[in-house]
Amino acid sequence: MSELSDQIRKSFKEGDDIRDAGLTTPDDIKRFDDIVYGSDADWQVLDVYRPKDAEGKLPVIISVHGGGWVYGDKERYQYYTMSLAQRGFAVVNFTYRLAPEFKFPAPVEDTNLVAEFVMENADKYGFDTEHIFGVGDSAGSHLLGLYSCLSTNSDYASNYNFTVPKGFAFKAVALNCGVAKVEPEEGSQEISLMHDFLPNGGTKEELELISIANFVTGEFPPAFVMTADGDFLKDQQLPLVSKLLECNVQTVFRYYSVKGGEPLGHVFHCNMRLAEAARCNDEECNFFKSFL
Repeated sequence: MSELSDQIRKSFKEGDDIRDAGLTTPDDIKRFDDIVYGSDADWQVLDVYRPKDAEGKLPVIISVHGGGWVYGDKERYQYYTMSLAQRGFAVVNFTYRLAPEFKFPAPVEDTNLVAEFVMENADKYGFDTEHIFGVGDSAGSHLLGLYSCLSTNSDYASNYNFTVPKGFAFKAVALNCGVAKVEPEEGSQEISLMHDFLPNGGTKEELELISIANFVTGEFPPAFVMTADGDFLKDQQLPLVSKLLECNVQTVFRYYSVKGGEPLGHVFHCNMRLAEAARCNDEECNFFKSFL
């Protein structure tokens, strides 16, 4: 493991511990925890959250967590994703295999296994498989974007040795504070992460393969793209939005800030104590509901 990946795991955990301290499961949420969706019970596990009083099948949100491809799990995202369930969705919150223990395309393959889980367990957990949505932030936004390309671009899908389950399709996705095109310079921190994440350490061909903007077509799902004034990845969003618009993909772009207040940081929407997070998550869920 690179020194940078080790630092990310430690510093991100410290920040997340502070952010989520004292939070508990809302009284109006029903949880189904620690469901194994693959062959690896240590890594391939997920939770399902539903509004406690909801009956029948609900539209589904699949959440792909962030963490620089080297950090994160469903526990870190439980409060954020339960808040989405409170807005009227069945939410699937999953842990995927991380680098450097596992190389690309392991997390994309795990996302595909979760898609299979949703299609195969619709009756058991009340999933409306005609209305499936995706959310992802930072590296999770990148992975969700790659899977959306894989799901809608047959040429791109030919690079993978697995296929999207029959009948699976995103109605829309939310790409939050994400990575769209990977172009690290030699000696940069991103190069260290790519050495951990990619099988060959980040060759030109590998970087081209994992750049979302290279593979967006007109079939890409409608997208809500957001960033904020304090997001260190905010420069990644306009090229992605431009590509989506070039391909006539229905797109909403939001740039969040607080007039006269502190800048909103990277993935601010995961902080359940921020009013701006609630506003962002309301807007994303309302975007999804426009497709019901």
